[in-house]
Amino acid sequence: MTILEVVYASAPTDSKLIHTLEISTPGLEPIRICQGYDDYLLGVDGQLVPFEAGAIEISLPARNASGQQTLRFGVAGVNERAQREVDRALENGQIVTLVCRTYLASDITAPAERPYVMTLTGGQFEDGQFMADGSYYDLLNTAWPRERYTAETAPGIQWL
Repeated sequence: MTILEVVYASAPTDSKLIHTLEISTPGLEPIRICQGYDDYLLGVDGQLVPFEAGAIEISLPARNASGQQTLRFGVAGVNERAQREVDRALENGQIVTLVCRTYLASDITAPAERPYVMTLTGGQFEDGQFMADGSYYDLLNTAWPRERYTAETAPGIQWL
């Protein structure tokens, strides 16, 4: 049993979970927010990076075989920079990446579990609050076999 599983099962008083959200748009510095009232330096890819304190509400996806895993979250008090960057990226058709990580306060050098890396599928800014949906691994829309035989890839198929 991992330390995170122990924390989820027994909720010891000496362990605290730190949920974080990173919003990345192409070509710009990521916006990193952590849940709570304190700013943290947390480990990302082997180096400590700053996370700004904020009010994050996260609804983790169900662990099932439904095919589409969607994480819904809300961030209160979103600054103008975040709204401007996300709006610009969506208007230009760029992909906005969301990374949700969970840390233990006793070990801030690396996330306690594998991060959820998602693509922003929808969202809105209202009254300083950002409500958004992120999705990863769309099993229902994944082609099988992955390689499709078309007239461009297999020229002889046009005579079948």
